[in-house]
Amino acid sequence: MTTDEGGRVSFRRLLHRLTASEAEIEAQELLRESAESGGVPARQCARGQVVCVNGRLRTVVYTPRTNLPTLEADLYDGSDVVTLVWLGRRHIAGIEPGRHLTARGRVAVRDDRKVIYNPYYELEPPK
Repeated sequence: MTTDEGGRVSFRRLLHRLTASEAEIEAQELLRESAESGGVPARQCARGQVVCVNGRLRTVVYTPRTNLPTLEADLYDGSDVVTLVWLGRRHIAGIEPGRHLTARGRVAVRDDRKVIYNPYYELEPPK
């Protein structure tokens, strides 16, 4: 059981943990980890802002284009997804689904999705 600041049992929190789906629990954990690392929640990122986001890579896709290949990865932090796009790259060591990382850059919007082009990034150690 969990307790609140007063030492009383928090049945609401316990009940929520028992009835929440696995996806909801994962999202809450990712949001907590992102906040602890100083990241901006993805849902609060707006076009033109320079942000630092932290989360887990959901998908990584190489998109071959005739003039400029791209590597795209969806970073999920529990609140929303930010797509990271590296122009001219086919592969980056360590950029793989399930990996945690922190990315920094200016947010753009492409097809109603938040995107950071050529972000600075730091890979988190595997858990």
